[in-house]
Amino acid sequence: MKRFFITFVLPMCLLFHSNLNADAAENNRNLVGHGGPVNTVAISPDGKSALSGSLDYAVMLWDLDASLNASPDASKVAKKTKPNSQHHRFIAHKGAVSAIQFFPSGDKAISSGDHGNVYVWDLKEKKVIAQLEGHLAKVVSIDISNDAKVATTSSWDGHVILWDLATHKLIHKIHVQNHPVNAVLISEDAKTLYSAGYDGKIRSWDATTGDFIKVLHSHGWPINIMRWLPEQKQLIFGTTNGDVQIFDPTAEKIVKVLIPHEKPVLGLAVSKQHNLIASGGNDGIIRVWDITNWELKGQTITILGPVWALAFNHDGKSLYYGSLDDEVKYWKITDKDDENLWIDHKPRRFQVKTGLPLGELQFARKCSVCHTLNENDANRAGPTLHNVFGRKAGSLAGYNYSDSLKDSPIIWDEKTIDELFVEGPAKVVPGTKMPLQKVADDKQRKALIAFLKKATQ
Repeated sequence: MKRFFITFVLPMCLLFHSNLNADAAENNRNLVGHGGPVNTVAISPDGKSALSGSLDYAVMLWDLDASLNASPDASKVAKKTKPNSQHHRFIAHKGAVSAIQFFPSGDKAISSGDHGNVYVWDLKEKKVIAQLEGHLAKVVSIDISNDAKVATTSSWDGHVILWDLATHKLIHKIHVQNHPVNAVLISEDAKTLYSAGYDGKIRSWDATTGDFIKVLHSHGWPINIMRWLPEQKQLIFGTTNGDVQIFDPTAEKIVKVLIPHEKPVLGLAVSKQHNLIASGGNDGIIRVWDITNWELKGQTITILGPVWALAFNHDGKSLYYGSLDDEVKYWKITDKDDENLWIDHKPRRFQVKTGLPLGELQFARKCSVCHTLNENDANRAGPTLHNVFGRKAGSLAGYNYSDSLKDSPIIWDEKTIDELFVEGPAKVVPGTKMPLQKVADDKQRKALIAFLKKATQ
């Protein structure tokens, strides 16, 4: 059966006029400080702070009071140009941060990342209090029990792990499948785990023994993400084919099917206080639903997409989301059809396809996500490339290098940089946290190196 949706388009002049002051107010509430796209966002139980994780390897703790208590008069807010300032920047991760969650108390948090590490943070003392080791690949999902005694994580290594949060020890390591496990949840009584992933199946597990119970549902497409609805009796999940559905684990059936996204669903959020859910997809669309009557409360298009992260504010009228931008975006929920917040928004630096000399274009598309050319590293995942020629690998002060780079005898010059892009970082410096980045085309690679030699001086 084909699905038909009707979209009404407002005249551009009316849309722009109506959004002008609102956009100024909302941009003032954006959380600015990351040096790469934002993958995950969480709001504290009391609504006063937020945590975000990014491709820049950093976790950031934000004070939301100043932002959310800003004057409702958009014309006054528009005169303020200073964005919400970060409260603290945590840099223990050795790869992109994939998931993050506050403890129910709000004074601690747990985060995971692409490197397979899981960290427990003391947010008052601003420090890591534990590193949980057990996963061998990207850890993409976290859930904490209501009593904060245990946490569970799932990974692309095909496993779910249950952790003791008092001792920070591994309780059970459960092999689910030989493919990524994208989502895991723990029941309200902490006795059952629910996993989902690449094979599209939702499975249940005994949290006490780690034993498999049963397959509860087979969707047919990979499941990317799951969240509990209020009271933890039902869950919402999003899939690679764009489906957003509500599932009852006890009845073992789908109880609601929402408007699907045109591309994979990557972000979900639930507001227990206001009975709201939100979905975000690779299509750049965010939808907000009232689960008491399943009314669509709001929809917006972020033209850059995808939407990886979503988190409701405690007012139930706004949310934060993460996408390709280097900041956490604020959106005041509106019922306008297809509201486009980013009219005339320029492509990200790494999305440029034309209009630059070949070498500069290669830098923009392949290097600028992680590196800057200026002395200021702009909080990127990688160190600044300023004066990189003639510099010993792993020697720039203030950057948290991997041990392999710090111990490397490599001096960066035309020859060694060429080898890096021909062979790849993992072969040139085994154990490095640099992501795979090759430039096979000789012309493009030579142009890139020539550009770097001139631009980094």
